[in-house]
Amino acid sequence: MTPSKIAVTVRIAGEEHTIRADVEPEHTKRCAKMVDDRIHEINVQTGLVDGDKAAILAALSIADEYFRAREEIEELRSEIAGRAEKLARRIEDDIPNLIPDLELGL
Repeated sequence: MTPSKIAVTVRIAGEEHTIRADVEPEHTKRCAKMVDDRIHEINVQTGLVDGDKAAILAALSIADEYFRAREEIEELRSEIAGRAEKLARRIEDDIPNLIPDLELGL
């Protein structure tokens, strides 16, 4: 059974749109606000009146932000994996030093 989609009406670039999604309405509203804010920001920065061009530039800006965030996440994952591997090696290297203490009951 597919989850039921929730209809939410949002305003983007001065126009109302009804969006159906299988997420909480607040999530859809936050997404719509982000798009609306970015379109507004681009209109202010560029003086564009053409809604389609502003929407395309907003989409490109959001996509750029998304891909940069994904790259940063991958870099952080790699760094964490490297640190975890280094820590695991240190633990493995220290185990032989701990065995005599364990045998003595310390």
